[in-house]
Amino acid sequence: MGRQRTIDREKLLEAIFDIVMEQGAAALTIDTVAKKMGISKGGVQYCFSSKEAMIDAMFEHWEGSYEAKFNAIVENDNSPENRVTAHIRAIHTHDKVAFAKGASLMAALLQTPEYLQSTKEWYQQRLAGVDTKTEAGKRARLAFLAAEGTFLLRYFGLMDIDDNEWQSIFEDIDSALISKEKRQ
Repeated sequence: MGRQRTIDREKLLEAIFDIVMEQGAAALTIDTVAKKMGISKGGVQYCFSSKEAMIDAMFEHWEGSYEAKFNAIVENDNSPENRVTAHIRAIHTHDKVAFAKGASLMAALLQTPEYLQSTKEWYQQRLAGVDTKTEAGKRARLAFLAAEGTFLLRYFGLMDIDDNEWQSIFEDIDSALISKEKRQ
């Protein structure tokens, strides 16, 4: 009897990301992943039972390091304004490759109504509790939108923003829009 082959879940996940980035979310099937990896469909299903499970795993993988950065900042101050600051800092310092993958994934998956809804909810949570009737709340909202706009322009390839300009933009957001008492 032959040696049982081990399925590397992380390699499968990389193949899944590659398929979505190269061909779009519609091309993501258990069969396409199996072909890309040179394994049986059963091998893929051993790790991911369905397309939805693959998509969920991509989001979890992508969000993990973001959440670690975000949570480290809100640990001592969980106010709505500081949560926005944490989001901006997590975007600013996040790994470029991971964000490129995340942006590609988001672009592909936003075509699917159920994932669009969960993404909308995620963004709403980031601004939850920000009082936009106050100056601090208005600055927080504007800083959030500026950071998100910069992210989308860069990673959707709509504007060439090199690392130096990226750094400069986030310094501007920080100095112009994030209140001094929230700086960490």
